Amino acid sequence: MSNAERKAQLEARAAELTARLNGIEAELDTPAPQDWDDSATEREADEVLETMGLSGQQELRQIAAALDRIAKGTYGECTRCGDDIAAERLDLLPASPFCAQCAT
Repeated sequence: MSNAERKAQLEARAAELTARLNGIEAELDTPAPQDWDDSATEREADEVLETMGLSGQQELRQIAAALDRIAKGTYGECTRCGDDIAAERLDLLPASPFCAQCAT
C-alpha cells in the first residue's frame, strides 16, 4: 500500500471517529431522566460513552501525528530508533509511530 493510500485510509478513519465522537457528545448532552432508576442507568451508559470518547480522541491524536509524518516525509520511519517500519505493520496499524522492535 502506498503512502497516498495510507493517507486516504487515515483520513477516512479520522472522519469516522469525528462523526462517532460528535454522536457521543450529543448523547452526553441530553438531559438526564427525572426517574432515579433511569438516571442511574443513564449514568452507567454515560461512563461507557465517556470511555469510548477518550479512546476515540486518543486515536485521533495518533492519526493526526501520522498524517503530520506523511506531510513531513517521515512516515514509515520509527520515531524512536529511525529504522523503517515494516509495510505489514503499517497495513495493520497505519498510525503506528514505532517499528515492531520499539513497540515492545
